[in-house]
Amino acid sequence: MANVPDDLRYTIDHEWTRPDADSGVYVVGITDYAQGELGDVVFVNLPKVGDKLGTHQVFGTIEAVKAVADLYSPIAGSVVGINEALDGDPAVVNREPYGDGWMVKLRADNPAEVDELLTADAYRAHIGA
Repeated sequence: MANVPDDLRYTIDHEWTRPDADSGVYVVGITDYAQGELGDVVFVNLPKVGDKLGTHQVFGTIEAVKAVADLYSPIAGSVVGINEALDGDPAVVNREPYGDGWMVKLRADNPAEVDELLTADAYRAHIGA
């Protein structure tokens, strides 16, 4: 069964987000369910710091042995950080999707937008967990 932490918010496209220590900034990654469906991650293509993203805009791709999938921004904002460690070890997404496998940090245009994302219970229902 997929791990779905209660303290995160989720998208129907299997991204998660949580507040960062820096106020107004949110960390984004893919869910345990998504990494399990993809299989062994071999490459992650991320945006550049400074890029502006709209809600549900594609911000990169994730490539696994089984498939390639788009990554979608859960909220609108500016990219203020990327996980450069994924260049050398993309499989960390499989090992720690909610930890060291994070992908980008966004400064939210409207932090209240996070409240519109799925709760853990709603995401569990979405994936049938």
